[in-house]
Amino acid sequence: MRTEDIHKLLEEVRNGNLPVDEAMARLRTLPYENLEYAQVDHHRALRQGFPEVIFCEGKQVDQVEGIARSLLEKNADILATRVSPEQAEALQRMDGRVVYNPRARTAVLLHKAPEPKGKVLVVSAGTSDIPVAEEAKVTAETLGSAVESLYDVGVAGIHRLFHRKETIFSARVLIVVAGMDGALASVVGGMVDKPVVAVPTSVGYGAAFGGISALLAMLNSCASGVTVVNIDNGFGAGVAAHRINILSAA
Repeated sequence: MRTEDIHKLLEEVRNGNLPVDEAMARLRTLPYENLEYAQVDHHRALRQGFPEVIFCEGKQVDQVEGIARSLLEKNADILATRVSPEQAEALQRMDGRVVYNPRARTAVLLHKAPEPKGKVLVVSAGTSDIPVAEEAKVTAETLGSAVESLYDVGVAGIHRLFHRKETIFSARVLIVVAGMDGALASVVGGMVDKPVVAVPTSVGYGAAFGGISALLAMLNSCASGVTVVNIDNGFGAGVAAHRINILSAA
């Protein structure tokens, strides 16, 4: 339940248009609803500005449906991550407004799209890093940031990055997604005076250790202002970048 929904509910009670008992019935599942397999946090939007996000990996199709239905009954927006094609198909059957992005593995339903604010730039080192970059992009856009992307500009062809300096310098926050040596985050961090959220990916040969080498390189970056999220965590990067972005947009 969103802040505006609570406000409207209380206004209706105050104006005598809604009986107290009915208002209590609507509020009964706050702060959470017990579905046995999930405790759906209906208070999340009031605390953090956006409803609980559904992490679909490892969940059964009917569990994803049940959580989404619970959120929709409270007029909440939907953002689901790590969505399989089968889960996406079920969500779209439940509500035809659901938009599935197979590359990002996200599913989104917005009752009203937010007015985009500021500018977040998502930069990927290689084409293989794009799925994680897309997850970050969809997340930040869904939360309300204006987002641009710049893909396949890694250090193996660094001139591709330098040719886009104007785009890079115009961003309020940058998300840099890279696997293998993870060096792009340090390069971008050394170019800008804005926050950089670095995302190591599991892309790379054996000695990349499933993204650990990129993670350690980013954590050891000598560039100032580089913050690192977990391996392949495009969602976490999108949330962090959006929160920084809207602070500077205020």
